[in-house]
Amino acid sequence: MLGFIIQRAIQAVAVMAVMSVIVFVGVYAIGNPVDIVIPPDATQAMREEAIRRLGLDLPLWEQYGIFAWNLLHGDFGRSFVYNVPVLELIGGRLPATLELVLISILFAAVTGVALGVYAGVKPDSWLSKAIMGLSILGFSVPSFWVGLILILTFAVSLGWLPAGGRGDTVTVFGIPWSFLTLDGLSHIVLPAINLALFKLAMMIRLARAGTREVMLSDTVKFARAAGIPEGVILRRHVLKLISIPLITVFGLELGSTLAFAVVTETIFSWPGVGKLIIDSIGVLDRPVMVAYLVLIAFLFVMINFTVDLVFALIDPRIRSGRQGA
Repeated sequence: MLGFIIQRAIQAVAVMAVMSVIVFVGVYAIGNPVDIVIPPDATQAMREEAIRRLGLDLPLWEQYGIFAWNLLHGDFGRSFVYNVPVLELIGGRLPATLELVLISILFAAVTGVALGVYAGVKPDSWLSKAIMGLSILGFSVPSFWVGLILILTFAVSLGWLPAGGRGDTVTVFGIPWSFLTLDGLSHIVLPAINLALFKLAMMIRLARAGTREVMLSDTVKFARAAGIPEGVILRRHVLKLISIPLITVFGLELGSTLAFAVVTETIFSWPGVGKLIIDSIGVLDRPVMVAYLVLIAFLFVMINFTVDLVFALIDPRIRSGRQGA
């Protein structure tokens, strides 16, 4: 097990090193932030001073070397626009995004697995067909359109829920949470549903397909022949056998939801990291863009690393290297 962990850790470090180079070069090849940061009426001397202060006069490889050295010490640089440490700027927006993402992905996972298992156990019932129709809708409809329809229906027409913002928050351990207040909870309902719809559809279809396959297996047939109740079979056999693909999707979707919550945060004016990165792209705030992309890459690497460890705990063949046998 220790050798498996070391191997995966080395791979994770190598991936992060390559990704940092790709992200840095890709972002620093776009535009010239001096044209936005410096007023149009600035003198040439002022422009040269700004370029020197921002470190843009150095060769690209030297800029990356400084960035990588600072990154190893936990320093992501300072924002060109806000003139504050990037980590502090992202950290101030991160709780809002984490709250939205965790609520939406947990709702999608719990509800999607339950509905998918039911659809797999009773595939011919009208409710199962309705569930599969819902999953098709979740795959087919763009999230920005769903968000606009949710606002038009529940905020504008019915007036049940607010159209945007985060609402009142409660600070716990120094972190503001909105779901702990009624006003904040009402603000998070629509964006959470909008963000969870695609994940919900994916979980439903994956759980249904896995359940249908397992229900026809010899394991379930023998368990039924032994007189084991149906509920026990679902909990002990079906859910365990379909857990690996579900864990894989849950891990990957957690990272992708956090990375691509930009559309939902923009539509619902949710003050998270996604909205921050959109604003930073508009003003070419390179340190914020690079830090965001590096952190997202790190998040995906850590999620994959964690999922690999969970696989190793579930299936001994994986940690012993015999998974292909």
